[in-house]
Amino acid sequence: MIDVTHLCHQALDNRQSARCLFVDFRKAFDHVDHTIALRKMAELNIEDIFLRWMRSYLSDRRQRVRVGKVVSPWLRPNGGMPQGSYFGPYVFLIMINDLTTNVPLIKFVDDVTAVEIVNPGACSHMQTALDQISHWSDTNSMEINTKKSKQMFFGIASSGNQQAPLVSGNDTIDTVSSFKLLGVNISSDLRWDEHIDIICAKASKRLHYLSLLRRSSVRHAELLLYYKTIVLPIIEYACPVWQSGLTEEHRQRLEAIQRRAFRIISGSTDYDLQCVVYDIEPVSVRLQNLTRSFFDRINEKHDCLHWLLPPSRSNYTDRLRTFNKLPMIKCRTQRFKQSFLPYALANFQLSILNISPSRF
Repeated sequence: MIDVTHLCHQALDNRQSARCLFVDFRKAFDHVDHTIALRKMAELNIEDIFLRWMRSYLSDRRQRVRVGKVVSPWLRPNGGMPQGSYFGPYVFLIMINDLTTNVPLIKFVDDVTAVEIVNPGACSHMQTALDQISHWSDTNSMEINTKKSKQMFFGIASSGNQQAPLVSGNDTIDTVSSFKLLGVNISSDLRWDEHIDIICAKASKRLHYLSLLRRSSVRHAELLLYYKTIVLPIIEYACPVWQSGLTEEHRQRLEAIQRRAFRIISGSTDYDLQCVVYDIEPVSVRLQNLTRSFFDRINEKHDCLHWLLPPSRSNYTDRLRTFNKLPMIKCRTQRFKQSFLPYALANFQLSILNISPSRF
């Protein structure tokens, strides 16, 4: 999500446009061909003993359907991954590893997003990317779900009426102004109004059940546990993606959810006191801290998003009274400035204020 939104923010800041294709594979895990998967494992030079073990794990599996007291005969499927298995996502990652196109692809298990940066007045080449994905799907016994696959445009120069529609087979890919990607609702204007609306609506429904539990004389500790495990994760989910781009109104609406929850649990209107008593920070503070922790994590060289960070400065900069290890990103627009990476570089880097003489 960080990768996709950063590419789109950066394109708009450079007076370019972005075109995203969100590809959905129909029953992706059920269409995994065991022969193709094992062949791709062998091409990755995986140990032969593991290949034999995996072949044994996938082969000779049986399944049947039961409706009431009626049971179908046993069948042996020649494809698909066992539901809920530990190896399922890893085998699919191996399956989709060789999927490449003429535009950047961001993959997360079976979710594939193609992002194309379009210069002003230039034509899009996304149809070529879709054709390449379709060819890969046919070769690997997969199938694109054209009804669930969508495309979205970011920026005026690449508006939908200036580009040819995307066609897969006999179906046309729909163009949308918002799309739910990995649980986060992205809008074509890169604002978070719709996402915050959905968060507040979903949280309010669960607060209703919290009220019912309170009326049933459930203990305070259990009510608090319900809030922490059922309501709070809705507010915090994927917050590094959108936290920095919130308006003050958005923050107040999210804070109001926790205020209401504390009022239901304790009956008190002293919000600051309840934050201390329940040892739960205000929502704005929690979101900020979670975003900071995420930024600290991608600073580790092994992290998959570390490549997004700009090259670090020379070691001589640590002799300055104040310094940032990573340079700031120049932003032309406030929208890009409030996106995750520029915001994190500006607010979450540690500055050394006191330098001891021994360091010189």
